[in-house]
Amino acid sequence: MEKKIRYGLIGAGVQGSAYAGFLSGQAGFAGMPAVECPPHCTLGALCDNDPAKEEICREKYPEVPFYKDWKDMVKSGDVDAVITTVPHYLHTEIAIYCLEHGMNVLVEKPAGVYAKAVREMNECAAAHKDVAFGIMFNQRTNKLYQKVKELVSSGELGEIRRSSWIINSWWRPDSYYKQSDWRATWGGEGGGVLVNQAPHQLDLWQWLCGVPDKVIAKCLYGSHRDIIVENDVTIVTEYSNGATGSFITCTHDPIGTDRLEIDLDGGKIVVDDSKTATVYRLKKDESEMNATMSMMDVHKLTSGNSAGAGDMILKETFENTDGWGVQHISVMENFALHILEGVPLLAPGSDGINGVNLANAGLLSSWLGTEVENPVDEDLYLRELNKRIAAEGKFKTR
Repeated sequence: MEKKIRYGLIGAGVQGSAYAGFLSGQAGFAGMPAVECPPHCTLGALCDNDPAKEEICREKYPEVPFYKDWKDMVKSGDVDAVITTVPHYLHTEIAIYCLEHGMNVLVEKPAGVYAKAVREMNECAAAHKDVAFGIMFNQRTNKLYQKVKELVSSGELGEIRRSSWIINSWWRPDSYYKQSDWRATWGGEGGGVLVNQAPHQLDLWQWLCGVPDKVIAKCLYGSHRDIIVENDVTIVTEYSNGATGSFITCTHDPIGTDRLEIDLDGGKIVVDDSKTATVYRLKKDESEMNATMSMMDVHKLTSGNSAGAGDMILKETFENTDGWGVQHISVMENFALHILEGVPLLAPGSDGINGVNLANAGLLSSWLGTEVENPVDEDLYLRELNKRIAAEGKFKTR
């Protein structure tokens, strides 16, 4: 039989129960269909401190060991790796403990709430290179984004000039935020849309377009919702080569938009709904067009004359066809093969700090009302965050 990595799930809530379904071949949450278990993965143990979750787990997975204390599970010998499906502040605490105790750890997104803790986690991982350390950036497995990444990195279309991502397909009603006391709080969750819904896009944006140097943001707190954290955000970024970027997200748009545009010297890439990508290749770089085109040529390009535009632009379209659960399973299988065979990680755990830095920069810019450097001063960000935690009066400061 092929060797399988036994995963222990710390947290049996919505995400944890879905992963338990993936790893056991049973149906996941909300009536979603069962999926085929990854070939080198299996469900080794479950852990939660909620008696109601324990009852559900013992009934659904009677043969799977259950633990109330995650440290007991880590030491049990029942698992080869753990996944942290817990509130965000616990990601770094659990990961550091696992790394120090030789337990392979796949951290759920985001890597953490504030960069100082994530940096300390990364430093711990660097000191324990024999322990596997990954992050659940499942959308990096999307073949569409992988192809976009290859195209941008190849330099075929030149340098990026600007990028824009509108990702408003995160509609959440007040009932969502009331599921747990820790949700949509500074002390329990660490923020709103930037630490909960949008980390995947924050990661992909930087993975594809690079890490920005400067950030300015406008954040609305409790926009059309009974919460105190950010749920409507516009971020503008600047890069070392002079490129600019914008990132717009919210949780109160029931129709939603998911559109990424990347403008480059030699063309443009447009991704709609994370499913369809259109690549426009200029037959001449924009700089050459600018220097040589007559107004007649400009008219052909801008008048909607497709035949005329066709003389200047080549168009290619490709799609992603991933089904339910495929992306998460792909990360689990990749992580297992990394442990077993040394296969490179699709999403190394150390990459998680980039999205946390950008989220921290967006919030700090909003709090201070000014443009900030990226990454921001870790201690300044933590002081400002702790002011908001203290004002809540529900959680301890960090």
